[in-house]
Amino acid sequence: MVLGYGRSGRAAASYLKRHGASVVVVDRADTTELRTAIERDGFSAWLGALPAPALDDIDFLVVSPGVAWDAPLVESARQRGIVVTSEIDLFFDLCPCPIAGITGTNGKTTTTALTAEVLRAGGLQVVRGGNIGEPVLDRLEQLRPDHWVVLELSSFQLESIRHPRLRIGAVLNVTPDHLDRHKTMERYRKARAVAFMEPEDNAVLNFDDESCMAMAKETRGTVVPFALRAKITGGIQVKDGSICCEREGRLQALLPVAEVPLPGAHNLSNVMAAVGAGLAAGVAVDRIAEAVRRFKAVEHRLELIGTFGQARWYNDSKATNPDSTYKALEAFSEPIVLIAGGRNKGIDLAPLASRIAERVAGLVTIGETGEELARLVRAAGFHRVARAGNLNEAVREAASMATPGSVVLLSPAFTSFDMFSDYEDRGRRFKATVLTELGR
Repeated sequence: MVLGYGRSGRAAASYLKRHGASVVVVDRADTTELRTAIERDGFSAWLGALPAPALDDIDFLVVSPGVAWDAPLVESARQRGIVVTSEIDLFFDLCPCPIAGITGTNGKTTTTALTAEVLRAGGLQVVRGGNIGEPVLDRLEQLRPDHWVVLELSSFQLESIRHPRLRIGAVLNVTPDHLDRHKTMERYRKARAVAFMEPEDNAVLNFDDESCMAMAKETRGTVVPFALRAKITGGIQVKDGSICCEREGRLQALLPVAEVPLPGAHNLSNVMAAVGAGLAAGVAVDRIAEAVRRFKAVEHRLELIGTFGQARWYNDSKATNPDSTYKALEAFSEPIVLIAGGRNKGIDLAPLASRIAERVAGLVTIGETGEELARLVRAAGFHRVARAGNLNEAVREAASMATPGSVVLLSPAFTSFDMFSDYEDRGRRFKATVLTELGR
């Protein structure tokens, strides 16, 4: 049984079917598109808000990342002795080559994409996937022992892997997120990314983050620290305006900070993590530097759409928690008109409202949290706030607030599921709306 038929569930179902399993799909959604896809793929299905299907003939339950690891059907399967696994867990069991895993609350996708490019620059054969939106189980047959797999790993995925042994594991940061599912910060922590390492493995840890720094004591792997602010010995750090790395007991300049093509201190930190992963994989310093210089922003992460009315418009739809939005606000020195709002994940809105009130020149709110966020921002003393019912209204309101030389930024701070299918859908619709409304 495959529980959830998104990208991960489809990859798992397809792989298991090719290897002789009889597969039934279960999904709480029930749309014409979903039924058509399942019928086309040749599976029987149990769809919609129906009573839990019988587990009598089930040997394995494959749980998709979007399904809670303690959901009632999952717990029932465990009680009956059914093996509970996931697409990414199956991949870890079967992968014939080393895995580099990138995790953290924010910055995972950018760092995963850059790490893959850094390893490729070193002449390595690389497959990229995971939470970045690219399942890997359906590509397992392509892999050889001399390949590398670079995975973005979410907290949902990490909790589903029984033995997440990583040759290289990078933990970028740990801030409150997904507390509606994990309930506590202790359950949310990313320590599993480094907890199963052996001495020949490498834990690339952000020593600016106390939770990440503490993981240095929880791993048997070789710790590769990186930091922008904290004082560290060796590792990856900034000195005299350059990213430097430890080589043969001394610091060596890798490339000037000015040549990093991504805006913001948080992206500089992400680059340093990718540098650490590249060094751990044996990539030469000059190849790492060249890969960083060539790298372009990932879609939906501070992605420049264009300049309209002398204001630059950015799509940061991947900002699905307040900390990610804080980093986006810090990335610019110009006046910012912010578009924010969506579905909350159990997070207090008051700190976000205070930060917005301190930093922005204008705010347009959208989505389920829009009304409360607007009220809290006004209560914090900022009143240039507008409420929009859809993206077209949001773009028009933001355009009316923008001034020459300012930045208009979609950085929602919340998930997209109140109005869109996912953050990618939100980001692409935003870009299309900007171009339609302003690109005439």
